[in-house]
Amino acid sequence: MNLVYRAVRTIANFFLDLFTVREHIGLENIPEPPYIMVTNHLSVFDTPVLLTVCPHTIRALAASKHKRNLFYALLLTIMGSIWIRRGEVDRQALRGALEVLRRGEVLGMAPEGTRARGPYALQPGKVGAAYLATRADVPIVPVGLVGTEKMKFNLPKLRRTRIRVVIGKPFKLPEAGPVRGKKLHEYTDLIMRRIAALLPEEYRGVYA
Repeated sequence: MNLVYRAVRTIANFFLDLFTVREHIGLENIPEPPYIMVTNHLSVFDTPVLLTVCPHTIRALAASKHKRNLFYALLLTIMGSIWIRRGEVDRQALRGALEVLRRGEVLGMAPEGTRARGPYALQPGKVGAAYLATRADVPIVPVGLVGTEKMKFNLPKLRRTRIRVVIGKPFKLPEAGPVRGKKLHEYTDLIMRRIAALLPEEYRGVYA
């Protein structure tokens, strides 16, 4: 873990200790790298929470729209994130993600591709996680987050937010290699249902 990443992680932990009450379940399920950590996406606070939970350096897939925000662009670049163009097949980003896994590192991603809105329930997953997991033949670690969406309302009032992080058992998809088409969609549903199983019913959305 490089010094910059460690410093950011320490700052995030200090901040979260001040403003949250965190519950971590299933930490023993985190394997040795390489693996893909997949999670539901509720708010900008998801990433700091995961940084403090995972003992390994996470290289996250980050939407290229965040480059427009100087703070986010600098922070995500320092953290070694992989920029990806949302809504299209970004082959350069996919190659970068596969290289992370081939180096024996951890890739973090939210298969929904965007933050949940309204009731903060799961939306249909995109096939990126299934594509990468089958190509790299690595385990997937599902994570269910609850409560991070409330931080933006509680912070201005200096209220502490209760956050729960549930880490499921790692699993592999049924096959590896150049999987395409219908199979990728089936495996995406499998991944999303593993995440949904870690969440309260009201957070499961289309995977209830």
